[in-house]
Formats: sequence, structure tokens, C-alpha cells
Amino acid sequence: MATLGPSIDELIQALRCLPGVGPKSAQRMTFNLLERNRDGAERLSKALQEALGNVRHCQRCRILCESELCVRCRDERRQQDTICVVEMPSDVLAIEQATHYQGQYFVLSGHLSPLDGIGPEALGIPRLVAWLDEGQIGELILATNPTVEGEATAHYISELARARQIKVTRLAHGIPLGGELEFIDSGTLSHAFSGRESI
Repeated sequence: MATLGPSIDELIQALRCLPGVGPKSAQRMTFNLLERNRDGAERLSKALQEALGNVRHCQRCRILCESELCVRCRDERRQQDTICVVEMPSDVLAIEQATHYQGQYFVLSGHLSPLDGIGPEALGIPRLVAWLDEGQIGELILATNPTVEGEATAHYISELARARQIKVTRLAHGIPLGGELEFIDSGTLSHAFSGRESI
């Protein structure tokens, strides 16, 4: 493998840690930052250092924030008796931008995957259980991804909530708005059919 020098090679390798960035993309980014956009590279470096020093997980919902409690957990106007469980912090932003949901969140930062060594502890589920045990939660909304792991995670959490007599709901999965039945995969169509509602 051709080397361009230890600093350049290290930057290329470091950029490959980003999702979807392969060797060629990392090379292009490196050359762009070093040849054409040194100010941008400096800004990126400072922003990354600052974020690494200041960002942590909210002590209540586990989303990334810069204080002990995030802005949503500190907002007393939000519903205090409903928690929406999501896999990633980006899911919170998606829900906030697309809906009028005003309850609480709990961010797992992943899903159960025993083969990868990801169990309930790694997802903060004991913290969620402690929150449920406080007795103020009336509904738990499961918004994990409709994958095998997401469904398994949702099932595991739903059992914990039901054991505490907490209402458990699941985001509807099915046919997208504007979708045509002939182009929908069989798993999605089956899920949508079994989850049909009265109109």
C-alpha cells in the first residue's frame, strides 16, 4: 500500500471511522481538508475537541447533551407520564421534527444483540426499569427499528413494562404513504395486514 506520510495516513484511517466512509471517500476528504479547506479542517478539529470534552449522556433519558439533564428532560411542560423508547439519538430528532409528540424519551443507543455482547446493561435498560418503578409512567411507546434485533428489544422491554402494569404501545409499521402494494416487500405487507385498524 502506498503511503503518503504518517500524518496523512492517520487522518485517512481516522475518517474511515465515520459510517459510510470507505477508503476512497476518506482519501477525498483528507485531500480536500488539507489542500482546499484548511480553515474548515481547523474548525472541524476544534468542534470535535470541544464536543468530546463537553458532550455526555443525559442522566435521565441518555440522549447526548452538554448538561446533567437534557433540554427535554428539564422541560416541565412536556408530558411526564409517557416515555418513547428509541434506539438512537437521531430517532429523537426524527420524531420531534415529524410529530407533535410532547412526552419523554429513553435512548437505548443500540439494540439487544447477545452475539455481539450487547445486553440490557449496555443499553441502560436497568435505568429505564428504575424510571418505570417510580410509578409515574402510564404509557411506554416502543419506537425501535422494525428489524429482528429491534423487535426482540421491543419485546424484552414490553415484558418489563407489562410486569409493572404499564400500557405498552408500538409504532405502527406498514405501507408507506404513497406506496403501491405490488412494490411492498412481503414482511412489511404482512405486518401491515395483521396490524390493520377499523375505519
